[in-house]
Parts: sequence; C-alpha cells; structure tokens
Amino acid sequence: MKRIFLTMGILANITLMYAVHRGLGIENAADQSVAVQRQIGQHMLIGLGALTFATLVHALSFTWFMGTGRFLEETSRAYSLSAEYCERSRRMKYGLLPGMTVSLLLMVATGALGAIADPVTSVSLSPVLGMSDAAIHRTGALIMLGVNILVTFQEYLAVSANADIVDQVLGEVRRIRVERGLPVE
Repeated sequence: MKRIFLTMGILANITLMYAVHRGLGIENAADQSVAVQRQIGQHMLIGLGALTFATLVHALSFTWFMGTGRFLEETSRAYSLSAEYCERSRRMKYGLLPGMTVSLLLMVATGALGAIADPVTSVSLSPVLGMSDAAIHRTGALIMLGVNILVTFQEYLAVSANADIVDQVLGEVRRIRVERGLPVE
C-alpha cells in the first residue's frame, strides 16, 4: 500500500501543479479571443480532474485506515493481542482528518474562487480583499497546492507507520500460531 499511495499521491499533486501552471499561463481572462477562452476551458477541465483525483487519493488513505483498523481490531480480539495496536492506528487515522478536511475545503474554495475570477460573473471579492479576483484565485490555488502537498506527505508517513503496525500484528499472529502448532501459511 505504501508504494501505491506514494505513486498516487505524487501523481495527484503533479496534476494539481499542472492545473495551477495552466492557470498561471492565462494572461488576460477578459480577452474573448478563441485562444484565451480555449486556455480557460482547458484549465477548468484539468483543474476539475486534478481536484477529483486528489480527493480520490485522500479517500484512499482514509479507506486504508478504516480497513486496517477493522483488521487490527478483529485480529487483536481473536488472538488476545494488546489494544495498543488498534489505539496507535486509530490515533493516526483521526490525526489525519483535520488536514484532509482543510485540504478538501481548500480545493472546493479554489474552484469557487476560480468561478469568481471569471470576468463574466457579477460576483467580485475585489472590494473586500483589495486584490483582483484573478489574484485572489491564484493565491488560493497556491495555498491549496502547498497544503495538499503537505497533507499528502503526512498521509504517506501515516500509511507507512500503519503498515508497520499491521506487520507487527501479523508477526505476533504468526508467533502465536507456531506456538500452538497451527498452520502458518
């Protein structure tokens, strides 16, 4: 799982970076030329795809913790193992939730700020924040990207640590089964 998550996390963040890069390449969103409007359309589609893929990666991480948590719980009960294994895994899982939530909210906010940055919309945050709507969207996108990279890295570390806990439990189960003369494989 560590390699799968690492690969998917890197790909998700690369696609987010590419979406940000494409957005930064748009000179003047108010320009109604076909070329500029095509750039905006491509940026929006790539951005939506990147946000969807990044959300999938966060969901994969949380699903991993749900599944291994259940495994640890049932295995610990069946083999009378210490509850410490389950507790460590649970602490890691719930420790990741705030970061995941902030990351997902920033992704949604970045999309909303992108809609506000569209020159044809009547909504504007410029008077409130003192920056152009495009600058607000750009700033939000860069913050979202940085936070998502950080959260993905934290998730990778937690997935790795949780995999080590699962390996420890499997080692204990193997030891107990050998002691009892039960088949190991």
